[in-house]
Amino acid sequence: MANDGPVEHGYPHLETVRAAINALYKRLSNDTVQTFATSVVPADVAFGDTDDLYLGAQRVARELVRHYRLPDARLVVSFREMRHAANVELTAGPEYFVELNDRFRTHRRDIGAALAHEVMHVYLHRLDLSFPGTRDNEILTDTAATYLGAGWLLLDAFRQDAASSQKLGYLTPEEFGYVLAKRALVFGEDPSVWFTSPQAYTAYVRGMALARQDEQTPPLTAAGWAGRRRYARDRRHAPAPHPGVPYSFTPDGTGLRVSFPCPTCHQRIRIPVRGRVRARCALCRTVMECDT
Repeated sequence: MANDGPVEHGYPHLETVRAAINALYKRLSNDTVQTFATSVVPADVAFGDTDDLYLGAQRVARELVRHYRLPDARLVVSFREMRHAANVELTAGPEYFVELNDRFRTHRRDIGAALAHEVMHVYLHRLDLSFPGTRDNEILTDTAATYLGAGWLLLDAFRQDAASSQKLGYLTPEEFGYVLAKRALVFGEDPSVWFTSPQAYTAYVRGMALARQDEQTPPLTAAGWAGRRRYARDRRHAPAPHPGVPYSFTPDGTGLRVSFPCPTCHQRIRIPVRGRVRARCALCRTVMECDT
């Protein structure tokens, strides 16, 4: 939890974020991911200053348990002085103990954001899905919470002015915006209407620009002129490696195959180099128009 300290920006964890999206599709399947087409809405996790602290926190936790489809999980929420925003004790269940930073006693509007991350820890624990190392595992948790419809709360908790700043989660604001944009492009849902933080909206717009780029890289036909020109040049020199681009070429008998990431789930797609072709991702079922 960044509290009145420097907030990291940009995309330092982008490759791990993309790997996390891919891991979600692999572990859950496309059909299960599609069941999360509707995000948590503000009314379901609203927390007023007059609400009872503990009853309100339990209510929000139950709502997130319901959203993540963990009906047999029970969360017990408490508050204490701690360095991090929150912590959850991962056990065999069905009861899990979540501790929230004492700061949330007076910043109740962000309790839903903190719980979105901690309940996702329980969800991934139940799935037995994790990344090696604390940092990468926390990035997986933020990414999963966001892609499955509750992480917009984490981005909305990012607020900054001349006197103070606050950010929850391990992703940068722009990385949260990127994952939200990837989700929006799949489900046709606009989370920006729920933002109360102007900084969150800015980060989402920047993230959307990068997510759009994923859909406009060669050999996809939506690629721009400059990308298509470089792709043609790289193809002439194949199979030599071409650093800085997402595609690569490999010999295939008398011809070539090009490998590139699916713009939706980042699964590697490998197709023959033979002009215009239509490719379908076997993992997320996205259909792509390509000019190889």
